[in-house]
Amino acid sequence: QVQFVESGGGLVQPGGSLRLSCAASGSGFTFYSMGWHRQAPGKQRELVANIIIGGRTIYATSVQGRFTISRDSAKNTVYLQMNSLKPEDTAVYYCNTQTNRGLAWGQGTQVTVSS
Repeated sequence: QVQFVESGGGLVQPGGSLRLSCAASGSGFTFYSMGWHRQAPGKQRELVANIIIGGRTIYATSVQGRFTISRDSAKNTVYLQMNSLKPEDTAVYYCNTQTNRGLAWGQGTQVTVSS
């Protein structure tokens, strides 16, 4: 089983910034891609950003230019730098990783953007 340690969520004003981090671990696992999805109340879970081994990144159109995903492969840790936050970014953000044994999800961290 993959263990996750997520941190960095919280309350921020519109226009502000937050940085999420997620460390994954587990014996016998290879972490191919790591990334973030989010789910707002009453909405489906959606991709925010993903990064694969080698550094290729994918972003949702709604966050492109404002969010930056990065990865420390030696630590199996993924980061999401979120700038120019908007109220519509409010959601639970879930870390995930595609491993050699399937897809695994973190427990989620709440991000609230409000004045």
